[in-house]
Amino acid sequence: MPEHESSAPLRPRPRRAARARMTARERREQLLDVGRALFAERGFEATSVEEIAARADVSKPVVYEHFGGKEGMYAVIVDREVERLTVVLTTALAPTRHPKVIVESAALALLDYIESNTDGFRILVRDSPVAQATGTFSSLIGDVATQVEHLLADQFSSRGLETDAAPMYAQMLVGMIALTGQWWLEARSPDKREVAAHLVNLAWNGLGQLQPGPTLHNR
Repeated sequence: MPEHESSAPLRPRPRRAARARMTARERREQLLDVGRALFAERGFEATSVEEIAARADVSKPVVYEHFGGKEGMYAVIVDREVERLTVVLTTALAPTRHPKVIVESAALALLDYIESNTDGFRILVRDSPVAQATGTFSSLIGDVATQVEHLLADQFSSRGLETDAAPMYAQMLVGMIALTGQWWLEARSPDKREVAAHLVNLAWNGLGQLQPGPTLHNR
């Protein structure tokens, strides 16, 4: 036997643990999570299928297999966020409560959504060809304003005010809350409850002092 030859048996190299194979549904959800984060971070136009595939650690054909491309993925993400936010706001607009409580609930509901679904809200408030075809934040807010319109009409009637102006006031009220939400998305200060309290203060106290026939001082 040669001097340097060892008689110890060779040990087999340890095998790498095989990655658990995802089901089609699990893979689809993983891709949606990855796409959601990228679209929120970079926007629709700046995000590529290559980036989505790389971050999900899959090949590009896997993305195409599930969604047909980034347009299909983006549309699914937008639809989900629209549905989620619609449920949140519709629940807050329960007509059985006092109108002041409804305004407070709607403001808090939107801020809660922004806090817990930041990426989703960033996607909703961005414009893209896909979002315009499937539904946008502005169209969702328009639907919410339609619901608020009926609540305001009842309040106007009980106060002896013209109900014809209710649709316009609904757009103003919902728009004020929506734009404040977009501002708070980046600001995150003050606390959401304080922001909601200020919104209610402006909206409710302003509505409480409405004049039946407002005119401008400078004509």
